[in-house]
Amino acid sequence: MWGICLVMGLWQGTVVRLALLADGSTLPASRPLVWEVTGALSAALLLPIMRTAALNAPRPRVGWTRFLGIHAIAFALYTSLHIVVMVVSRHALYSLFGWGDYHYGVMAFRVPMEVQKDVIAYGIAITAIVNVDLWRARHERALREATLESELRTAQLQSLTGQLQPHFLFNALNTISSVMYEDLGRTDRMLSDLGQLLRASLARTEPTWTLAEERAHSERYVALLAARFGERLVVRWSLAPALDSVRVPCFALQTLVENAVKHNQDLLGVLEVRIRADAEGARWRLEVEDTGRGFGAPSPEAGPGVGLSHLSRVLALLHGPQAALERSQGPEGGARVTLWLPQEAA
Repeated sequence: MWGICLVMGLWQGTVVRLALLADGSTLPASRPLVWEVTGALSAALLLPIMRTAALNAPRPRVGWTRFLGIHAIAFALYTSLHIVVMVVSRHALYSLFGWGDYHYGVMAFRVPMEVQKDVIAYGIAITAIVNVDLWRARHERALREATLESELRTAQLQSLTGQLQPHFLFNALNTISSVMYEDLGRTDRMLSDLGQLLRASLARTEPTWTLAEERAHSERYVALLAARFGERLVVRWSLAPALDSVRVPCFALQTLVENAVKHNQDLLGVLEVRIRADAEGARWRLEVEDTGRGFGAPSPEAGPGVGLSHLSRVLALLHGPQAALERSQGPEGGARVTLWLPQEAA
């Protein structure tokens, strides 16, 4: 920006020089160059004022009053400081070069002239700043979408190698094998649930689906767990019906339920897993809480521990700082994981 302003100053200085020559002036060429270069570089020095106004003023269709108010204050500050810095720097350069005193002219005429020039400069600068920021936002969004696509491919693979651990598949198949000669109807349902789990893990091409779809997927997962653990596992659902259409990261509930079960699979008593979803202000939360050992106690599961960190990363890619994953303790001392998502996810 400093380079652009310097070029503009030299260009305007040459224009003024030619105009003076056309009028028969004998003023040295250095004078108009100093005038215009100091004016242009003074404007460059005050660019932060214009950038601040551009970033804080809403679009006109959002609020004309605030838009005009912010730009009016910013322009008044900009043009006042521009004139002061420009005149002071010219006085200093005239003294440095031994050119005598610098005469700015009659203020009643000079100030309106400078203000008119500043209106044009301010409008061009604001337009450039806004367009550069829009371009940067589009670029960052495209980069984020490309990163998200890569993360989604990883998530689909981890649905089999991480989220759907191989030992879960083995256990599910062993459970099916143990009942297939006793209850063909139950065996058929379990095979159907397992097939749909695998199909969903491989076929999803989008990073999110509705909460209703996530529940249906997780219920199949819970059905297979229940076949293995029997009465030792109780899952309670409390999802607000109004949130059925909100979008959540695929396999989020499955990941949280799996964590709750695998880190408490050695407990002798009943493990209760509570799944909740409700709205709270501008955000809504999806929560999974268990009555197990909690985050502080050692777990029998010695895995890489990537489930929650991966889910947190997906939330950040989807919603940035508007979403969050929180870990806390339930009333019985078990683990509680809360996903906070913005209402725009609906």
